[in-house]
Amino acid sequence: MEKSRKWKLFLGAGILAVYAFASLLAFWRMPERAAAWSEDTVPKRIALTFDDGPYPNLTRQLLDGLRERGVKASFFVVGENAKAYPDVIETMYEDGHLIGNHTYHHVQLTEVGEEKFKEEIRMTNAVLSEITGETPTFIRPPYGSWNKKYEEELNLFPVLWTVDPLDWCCNSSQCVYQRVVTTVKENDIILLHDCYETSVTAALSIVDSLQAQGYEFVTVDELLLE
Repeated sequence: MEKSRKWKLFLGAGILAVYAFASLLAFWRMPERAAAWSEDTVPKRIALTFDDGPYPNLTRQLLDGLRERGVKASFFVVGENAKAYPDVIETMYEDGHLIGNHTYHHVQLTEVGEEKFKEEIRMTNAVLSEITGETPTFIRPPYGSWNKKYEEELNLFPVLWTVDPLDWCCNSSQCVYQRVVTTVKENDIILLHDCYETSVTAALSIVDSLQAQGYEFVTVDELLLE
């Protein structure tokens, strides 16, 4: 009887020891689990940007697709196109997309000189301000040519890109899609153009694919300034 009692006490102590060890191990792994939970649940942010528009049919098609998916993008528009299609700019603005400057005639700084370049920017700002009531604060300089002194002088923040699928020379939406989804990562800025049907089709497929992977599409101001 005494041996049985001692055996039970020994067995109970062993169970308690195992339980204590398991609890301690779980405690040690809590930060690990928290980090894994955080990585799985916090969206990876990314920015989708479009240059050279607006175009009456393709840009509207793109805007419809983005609206259906609840996605906000950034559009760097050419002033003469914005003036020709103000209703598209209005829809863009009402849908909450960021609208930036891309010069009036899509000119390159190194080709037209400083004064002409600045005049192109001011002309585009005036057109967009008249349509939306707001003056752009972001610019994508054509071909990436920029002078840092303009940031203070013109009160504009330049936005370049980190993913360029070269959609302007790709004759297939699948080609554009693959070039983006196989290279993109968190905090990237994707460069596309809403003047090509292949790019518009690819853009919506890119959104579907990356949303399924946990990406959240934000405008460039959210990505760069927060």
